[in-house]
Amino acid sequence: MFDVAPTEFLLVIIVALVVIGPKDLPKAMRFVGKWVGKARGMARHFRSGLDTMMREAELEELEKQWRAQNDAIMKEFPRVDEAGAGTPPLIAASPADGAPPENPDHAAAATRPETHEVPPRDGPLP
Repeated sequence: MFDVAPTEFLLVIIVALVVIGPKDLPKAMRFVGKWVGKARGMARHFRSGLDTMMREAELEELEKQWRAQNDAIMKEFPRVDEAGAGTPPLIAASPADGAPPENPDHAAAATRPETHEVPPRDGPLP
């Protein structure tokens, strides 16, 4: 912010020593230090406020982009219940009252147990 070279700083110290005097110089330095600390605190508070405002604006912009993308996706892939009542269900309902299914091959396969045949091995067991 303030670019003060070491030679300029030394010149300010010498002028302050001559003008204020060695007796009151520590009090003056303490006074200046307090004001510099307050100024830095105010600048820090101001900067954090600006950072917060920028972050909120950025989040709002990201939220707008997200909403736009979400709307585009929802238009491209509508939900099943919004597509219309005339669409058939993905899985057929099971028959009521324990009635047999329409496909007799499917019914026969459901009632017989599965068997797995093991092919014979040639040679001795390990």
